Amino acid sequence: MIAPYGGKLVNLIVSDEERLELKNNANRLPSIQLSETAVCDLELLATGAFSPLDRFMNGGDHASVLEEMRLISGHLFPIPVIMPVHRAAPVKLDQDLALRDSKNELLAILTVEEISEWNREETAQKVLGTQDTSHPFIAEMQRWGPLSLSGALRVLQLPEKHDFKNLRHTPQQTREKLGEFKHQNVVAFQTRNPLHRAHEELTKLAVKKLNGVLLLHPVVGMTKPGDIDHFTRVRTYKALVDRYYDKNRVLLSLLPLAMRMGGPREALWHMLIRRNFGANYFIVGRDHASPGVDSNGTPFYGPYDAQELVAKFSEELGVGLIKFGEMVYLPDENRYEDSSTVPSGKKFVSLSGTSLREDYIKQEKLPPPWFLRPEVARILADQHRPSHRQGVCIWFTGLSGAGKSTIAEILTVKLVEHGRQVTLLDGDVIRTNLSKGLGFSKEDRDANILRIGFVSSEIVRHGGLVVCAAISPYRAVRNEVRGMIGAGQFIEIFVDTPIEVCESRDPKGLYAKARRGEIKGFTGIDDPYEAPEDPELILKTTVDSAESNANAVLKYLIELGFVLA
Repeated sequence: MIAPYGGKLVNLIVSDEERLELKNNANRLPSIQLSETAVCDLELLATGAFSPLDRFMNGGDHASVLEEMRLISGHLFPIPVIMPVHRAAPVKLDQDLALRDSKNELLAILTVEEISEWNREETAQKVLGTQDTSHPFIAEMQRWGPLSLSGALRVLQLPEKHDFKNLRHTPQQTREKLGEFKHQNVVAFQTRNPLHRAHEELTKLAVKKLNGVLLLHPVVGMTKPGDIDHFTRVRTYKALVDRYYDKNRVLLSLLPLAMRMGGPREALWHMLIRRNFGANYFIVGRDHASPGVDSNGTPFYGPYDAQELVAKFSEELGVGLIKFGEMVYLPDENRYEDSSTVPSGKKFVSLSGTSLREDYIKQEKLPPPWFLRPEVARILADQHRPSHRQGVCIWFTGLSGAGKSTIAEILTVKLVEHGRQVTLLDGDVIRTNLSKGLGFSKEDRDANILRIGFVSSEIVRHGGLVVCAAISPYRAVRNEVRGMIGAGQFIEIFVDTPIEVCESRDPKGLYAKARRGEIKGFTGIDDPYEAPEDPELILKTTVDSAESNANAVLKYLIELGFVLA
């Protein structure tokens, strides 16, 4: 088994004795609450998955990674791993900070050795190749602060997980388990989706060819918004491993990685990480770590861009690249083959996650066994609700006075009439309750919309229908909410009413006060409103009545299957 990248595994977890002392002192320290991404990053830093990186990157390493895909030390590292904070954070050089998760559990102590600035747009362009805020990770970065902290880390405990404990292994534990198989070669397979038959056959073929063992290593941290939850996915992996793989040739282990959906660079990062877990071969398929299409409907990355980049650095990393393209099924021969090698005229059938969702799951039909193992199909079917019982968020956006609330209220009544239970979240009501105390600075407006988005995402996750009516003036934050909820379950509706009409309707006289300078930062007057670039629906209140517009939305939801006619 090859050595970890950089020669040895980083271990930032303190001894039991030191843990007790640090924990006793931590209550006197200023605290930073980490984002979900940072919590995942901290765990993988602590256990050596990111070796030789042993901390959140400083400014020099960050700049070097952007330009050269290397740390200052010269080691390959294609994705920046930083700890962003806002300027108001209670930090200064040479102080200790307590790092806590969303439940305020103490995870680590950071000694601040550097406070540097980072540029969101530059990072997005150089790492992800785009600044399109429809990219889920760019949408997430919009709420990150402009400063980044770096320094020595002392990790007191890893984030506590109560699910699949027997499948959660650190890099060192994984290496030890792989060593028990006594095979020289380890083939790692990255996945964030259920495995269909072509994936299964591909992994078995690779293991057989190399006379090795498969490290089936699904991501259970943060993946693409809208992906099947990891609880369901892991159950499908367990069903496959228990029934269809040689138990002497496979290790199922979970990876708590926060994916960036960064295409080529991310694929290279995945290869580096898997070397630290003990693999010396890595499978890279079509569209590896791709988030799909941009706001213009164009794929963010080419289907084989990831393979091309990884191939350039495979030798340096010491990990062999196993490439595969689009695997298709040959029904006349009951086997699978790369589409590029299928002889002309031979009958074949494509397998894809899209086909699985659209042709089978949404139609409430079990896919054929050549597509998906029956055990996997049943697990997915058991977790799937029919469309009219699935969660969905209808998000009205537009200027103050555009007519959002009126249409939303009428729509809510019509949805209840059609048998759906509905939660209505109106911007003014939210301001009075959930967001009481927030002002109208850009930061406070963003916080207000993200709170609405979080509540909406929870409602949608549990199969509810939520109607939101909020100005939500900034495109990036709306895209971030779309990312929270999932593209297929977020319906953005632009209530396109000219500002002069909104002013004429204004019962509170807010526009007039803003024109006189009595109100500062008023959307549409001295603060921008960024209209959606590609909303699901556009409503014109100067042409159609509120009732007609509500009916148009209802018709659209019926067409999508979210509401029964």
